[in-house]
Amino acid sequence: MTDNTQTIVDTALRAAPPAVLEVGKVHAFHTSQGVQKFDLTGPEHTGIPPRKSGTTTVRDSASWLAYFGKHSNEASEVYADSERLTVTAVLNAHSAEEASWGDHRVVLALRTTAAWKQWMQHDGNLLEQEDFAEFLEDHLPELLEPASADMLEIAQSIQAASKVDFQSGVRLSSGQRQFQYVETQTTKAGQKGQLTVPETFVIGLIPFEGSEGYRLTARLRYRITERGLRMGYKLERPADTLRTAFADVVNTIDGDIGQTVMNGTPA
Repeated sequence: MTDNTQTIVDTALRAAPPAVLEVGKVHAFHTSQGVQKFDLTGPEHTGIPPRKSGTTTVRDSASWLAYFGKHSNEASEVYADSERLTVTAVLNAHSAEEASWGDHRVVLALRTTAAWKQWMQHDGNLLEQEDFAEFLEDHLPELLEPASADMLEIAQSIQAASKVDFQSGVRLSSGQRQFQYVETQTTKAGQKGQLTVPETFVIGLIPFEGSEGYRLTARLRYRITERGLRMGYKLERPADTLRTAFADVVNTIDGDIGQTVMNGTPA
């Protein structure tokens, strides 16, 4: 383009009447520097926030249902993953008629309670006699059968028999385990005694924060060693209880929403 031609173009552009730009649209104009684009679709121009997106994580079914009820529609999809212990809703999922973004989600990510973790931590392990007694004392609220008051007495009896020489353990017809011992303290050396503890006891645990409680049976385990009596417990099928608890959470959600809860995770 010659200088004269450029001058004519610049003069024509300057003489063009001003254009009124419409908010919410993209405008393009020829200028002396080339095509200039003006995007007025952003929220800073329209005053309207962008569409809903992102993932919100909650920790109990009540919070999940509250968020789902506020943001879901007929096309929303729900998935339950028993391995990850999650329930995920894709709130803006594809419908049968049209595609959608699929990027607005709410996830129920269940967390096990402190008490559940502590009982699982020692499940199947043998503890020092005094450590086992202290564990029972620290977890009296979870002890159901025998009652917590009776278990406190048992824990105190275990602690009191810490300076003895255990010789045998026999199972009584009552379902209890009786340990025979000989005192080793100087003032009582040689005296014989017995320690009786239940062979099974029932505990009540809440697996997930905000969920219901469940009963589990614990079986006493012990071993008489040169260092003394070691005691512990073995819970009956705690993994089954955890699966049941998760299924109950999913059933609660399924009964409160119109969508089918699918088994798996969304893409």
